Amino acid sequence: MAKQTDIALRGMLMYSVFVRNHTKEGTFRALEADLDRIAALGTDIIWLMPIHPIGETARKGTLGSPYAIRDYRGINPEYGTMEDFQHLVEEIHRRGMKCIIDVVYNHTSPDSVLAAEHPEYFFRDSEGRPSRHVEEWWDVVDLDYSNRELWQYQIDTLVQWAQIVDGFRCDVASMVPVEFWVQARQQVEQVRPGCIWLAESVFAEHIRAMRRMCEYCASDAELYEAFDMTYPYDVWTTFDGCFSGESTLEDYARLLHYQDAAYQTNYVKLRCLENHDQPRFASRISNEREMQNWFAFSYFERGTTMLYSGTEFAPKKQISLFEKEDCFADAQKDWQPYLQQLRGMKRKLPVDGDYRVSCSGTLLLGAYDTPQKSIRAVFSMKGESGTVAVDLPDGSYTDLVDGREVVVEGGTLVCDGRPVIIERSAAV
Repeated sequence: MAKQTDIALRGMLMYSVFVRNHTKEGTFRALEADLDRIAALGTDIIWLMPIHPIGETARKGTLGSPYAIRDYRGINPEYGTMEDFQHLVEEIHRRGMKCIIDVVYNHTSPDSVLAAEHPEYFFRDSEGRPSRHVEEWWDVVDLDYSNRELWQYQIDTLVQWAQIVDGFRCDVASMVPVEFWVQARQQVEQVRPGCIWLAESVFAEHIRAMRRMCEYCASDAELYEAFDMTYPYDVWTTFDGCFSGESTLEDYARLLHYQDAAYQTNYVKLRCLENHDQPRFASRISNEREMQNWFAFSYFERGTTMLYSGTEFAPKKQISLFEKEDCFADAQKDWQPYLQQLRGMKRKLPVDGDYRVSCSGTLLLGAYDTPQKSIRAVFSMKGESGTVAVDLPDGSYTDLVDGREVVVEGGTLVCDGRPVIIERSAAV
């Protein structure tokens, strides 16, 4: 576990922006016009998906994937200039938010600056050709971290960007040696103390596939040696299964409960319902009451809550990484006022102490306990009403989301299908 990790990250909200598709213009300057709205959601950290030039060789789609990077040290001219980027970061800072950028260090585009200048930095197949470990990623070639000269080039690049931004989201971080990330963090800390490090950890199936090939792939537990936060992919397959029927809500709750004891004390997990690689969450559910409960649970969970461009409008259409599309075109409903209420609730949650998740039928039950307070939560994941037992004294409580009165009587409370989150202070 990174010794510098600040568990205050557990109480934060992150907003992910795909610059190309976030505005009509798809530029840094156009994005600035939306910063006030993003800030009003209670956002602490804006994550910009890759901002660098995109390769042309083997390009997917019309515009190519932002994750097929041509030059780690350059700016995608479609988005603007370096001056435009710096101005955007300054505007983010002026609104009290931090800015992190994507780092894609497992691979580059085949026509990258590194491929031209340092072909010795790349993984090669049995015939000596630059290649990759994941066949479907045919628009990129993998780097070879057995070459220690590559390490310093990559770290120098991070130091360059750390003089502008506040942290990094590291793409498929599991496939780059943890020892590299540890060294990178140490050097970056010299220019950006408190730099934020988010790892895109990978699915268990991906780890197994790499290990079958006798190739390196780190687990979440290993990544925490260098990173503050990891992805929720260690439980995502079971989350998916709740909607496909391949797993149950009880399976998911059991994994989440175990997760909190599986990592070291100051671990931080990213909590989200969707991201740029996954289906839009609104396409998985059947009604707004379900959406309300899942939103509330994602904010309640121990960890950094993340919204992906447009999540707050519940679109159903997944946005292509390779084309110019509109993240907001398929809006179903404006959830912003409700998400602002949830942000207020999240600020009242403890970032330490005991955290538990359990299941009762279609209800997810959450609990926080510290010497100062006890918080109990009921989420009806199908939007159904019911009665549930709670270990709080009988009496009247105020819901932490919308301020309504919640009565506990005979050790139970009535859930009308809306989320219930109540608190008892130690003084009561």
